[in-house]
Amino acid sequence: MHLNIYTDGASRGNPGHAAIGVVIQDDASRLLKEISEYIGINTNNYAEYQAVLRALKEAKNLNAESVTLFSDSELICRQLTGKYKVKSNNIRPLFSGVISLASQLKSFSVTHIRREFNTHADKLANMALDRQKKV
Repeated sequence: MHLNIYTDGASRGNPGHAAIGVVIQDDASRLLKEISEYIGINTNNYAEYQAVLRALKEAKNLNAESVTLFSDSELICRQLTGKYKVKSNNIRPLFSGVISLASQLKSFSVTHIRREFNTHADKLANMALDRQKKV
């Protein structure tokens, strides 16, 4: 089974309160799973990677064979495709986790999209931040 996954990480302040949003769809664009989770105080890049990591763990639970990842983070996309090196010591373990999970799939591709095409995942991340604010 092939999955299309949209991810977003958000941080209010950088670092600040952070959250992830994940949208998982099948090839017919049917919604299979939404994830909206607060992840504590972190940077935006950390949140972006946590979103991808969480999405790939969920894809594995859904028995995905292949994944197309869509993200509006140019940095994440370029690091995952090998165009940029991962320099941050905080990000390296997350990057390694993503690569490890991706290597278990028959195919994994990363597509950079403009922010306006990632509104669902962005909304989920911001909903988690809004819920945390009320606590």
